[in-house]
Amino acid sequence: MAAETSPLDDAGVALAPASFASVIVDIPARALSEPFAYAVPSSLADDMAVGCTVLVAFGHRPALGYVVALADTLAALPGTESLEASRVRPIDAVLAPPSCSDLFGPISFWMSREYVAPLAECVRLFLPPGGTPRLLKGEDGSYRLERAATPEVHERVVSLTPAAADFEPSARATRQRQLIEALSYGPVTTRELNLLYTDMSAAVRALERKGVVRVDERRAWRGCDEDTTLSSARASAPRQLTAGQRAALDAIGRALDDNAGDVILVDGVTGSGKTEVYLAAIERVLAQGKSACVLVPEISLTAQTVGRFRSRFGASVAVFHSRLSAGERLDQWDMVRSGAARVVVGARSALFCPLSNLGLIVIDEEHEQSYKQGSSPRYHAREVAAQMARVGGFPLVLGSATPSAESLSRCRAGEYLGQRWSRVEMPERPGHATLPTIIVADLRREFSSGARSIFSRPLHDALMEVVERREKAVLLHNRRGFAPFLMCRECGCVPTCRHCSTALTYHERTHTLECHTCGAVCHVRPYPAPGSACPKCGSRYLAKMGMGTQQIEDALLAMLPDDVAVIRMDADTTRGKDAHKRLLEEFDAADCAVLLGTQMIAKGLDFPEVTLVGVVLADYALKMPDFRAQERAYDLLEQVAGRAGRGNDPGRVIIQTYLPDDPVIRAVAAHDRSIFTEHDAVQRLDACYPPYVRLTNVLVRGARADRVQAYIGALARRVGEGLDASCAALPESERPQILGPTACVIERAKDRFRHHFIIKTPLGFDVSSIVSRALADIGTQQGISVSVDVDAYDLM
Repeated sequence: MAAETSPLDDAGVALAPASFASVIVDIPARALSEPFAYAVPSSLADDMAVGCTVLVAFGHRPALGYVVALADTLAALPGTESLEASRVRPIDAVLAPPSCSDLFGPISFWMSREYVAPLAECVRLFLPPGGTPRLLKGEDGSYRLERAATPEVHERVVSLTPAAADFEPSARATRQRQLIEALSYGPVTTRELNLLYTDMSAAVRALERKGVVRVDERRAWRGCDEDTTLSSARASAPRQLTAGQRAALDAIGRALDDNAGDVILVDGVTGSGKTEVYLAAIERVLAQGKSACVLVPEISLTAQTVGRFRSRFGASVAVFHSRLSAGERLDQWDMVRSGAARVVVGARSALFCPLSNLGLIVIDEEHEQSYKQGSSPRYHAREVAAQMARVGGFPLVLGSATPSAESLSRCRAGEYLGQRWSRVEMPERPGHATLPTIIVADLRREFSSGARSIFSRPLHDALMEVVERREKAVLLHNRRGFAPFLMCRECGCVPTCRHCSTALTYHERTHTLECHTCGAVCHVRPYPAPGSACPKCGSRYLAKMGMGTQQIEDALLAMLPDDVAVIRMDADTTRGKDAHKRLLEEFDAADCAVLLGTQMIAKGLDFPEVTLVGVVLADYALKMPDFRAQERAYDLLEQVAGRAGRGNDPGRVIIQTYLPDDPVIRAVAAHDRSIFTEHDAVQRLDACYPPYVRLTNVLVRGARADRVQAYIGALARRVGEGLDASCAALPESERPQILGPTACVIERAKDRFRHHFIIKTPLGFDVSSIVSRALADIGTQQGISVSVDVDAYDLM
């Protein structure tokens, strides 16, 4: 679509050879879902390019815009058939050169349509970090683009000149001799010289005056000093690949040669060497002069992963995730944009880095929910990467020991939406490493025998054996804090958040009740501490119910000898910068240690000394009100079990549960995925859930419950009318369904009431356009916000 604007001045505008441009206007509104046509004045011809940031007039106000296409004639731009060239406004100025990925235009359009999101919000994902871009008006009335507040940093590099070959320092010039000797191996920064020889500035200045050395200034890159002492991060390439690794590399090689945008799922057991497959594939891509992007689900994995990639590819690896400082994010982005980095490793946002000539995308642990964005645009990194591969003609490699139901279904079908999907199995670990032995500790029997400890007898004895042999153990408990909630023993009151309809979690270290939904904090001391009081009846018997990682940490410290390190890793202990890396390095360096943590310790970590993995209570994840709960529980248990026995010593896994006969527990215990997947597939097919249908969750928020209910009722009716009109020819069993509207499981969050309805549609059905039209027909209401989550993961 193009916008018809007011006529040009009578004098006209001299146009450049590329006379017209499609511009995305940076105004985040769903109604602005298409670019607008503008004329390119000849005065801007030299600066105009696809991807540059421009100043345009939109209505009666100036606005930022991003050029997505250039054409010699107006008719060559899409959606301009009825537009007269004389009525097209010119671009006012070029504010910044191109800084986006080559794919930003087509992928932004696709994301906007697919996820019912404002086009401007999708484009902003591809922009340099530093906040939302803004226009600033100068005193002379001109406009400029507000730059990131973080300044660039530079470093001074010292190198020898040709005159150094004939120069001989005097016998007393010791520092100059040291400097020349250091530079004989190549240029060195002044910072590195000072680290080696303390202050060398006087010698540098003296030799610079004599023309023996040259001092140049160049851009320095913050965020490149993520060195780690983790031994697994320095692993060298194996001498010989396994049969599964060779098969995976052959499949990726064929996809690289075909240039058809295929998707390859590497289905390898934990410890089977999937990372080595990624490294070898990227070596081939780099040899072709292309670049690669690698996504990992957890920040805790970046230290090990980046270490391994930098040990193989050196300084050409950039890292991109949310824990970087503003300056580090900017510099890592500029490294990629300048070509200094050709490999990016990071969380889902790394997908939008400005890699040129992208040749491969790898998504490790592709089953992870963290690849789904929780705010608009609510994209899934796997789906965006698949679209990038489709448009760019390069392969997408997905890796997991527990592939998602969606990926397995597409591989069985052989294609999805015209894109080829294939699966390669890696069923063995390299060398002599074997899968661990799984022991299920039935907590029902423990309770009936009178045991009341957090640790069952099998887990207690196994921990003691680890201490005796001076080995290491990993304990998983996916609940942080000390106790999930407090309860009054007299009236049954459970303190809940004043802003959300959720129970508050007790944190022992700070004596606080914290809301894990909105972050609200209040201070309290439960029984038997002085001053404890029920907020409802005033009773002092406010007791701690359930257990969190803090409580388990206390029990470990009381049970184990003082020389055993107990390291807790959860959202509370990893808030600081580099906290993940510091805790993992502490665990790696310890002679004997127990790593206790939430799900962040379950994936990707490679410590050969770990011989025991314990799951304190597996049942938390099994009974969540979500059809994906069992799949997530299986993924979590199988992944954490894979941390054991990765070295030469065999591993053991002890799973504590009250539900030993659950298909998830039986599948993990038997190392047989089919026990769970066959049971899960029958349930999903009967209830019409993914991967057999698509789910779209439409959620409405507002401060007044009555207004929220009225609005979502009208919206659901309009969506239903659109579905009926588009599916009239389909049989009743294949028509889309609407469930709701109803209150969300968490009905109130951050003082806003939440209601939603869910749309179930056949695979490939265009539900996004129907929801978009319904939203346009209903319009907006003040105080009411709507979010549309296509292929929803969070239904609570």
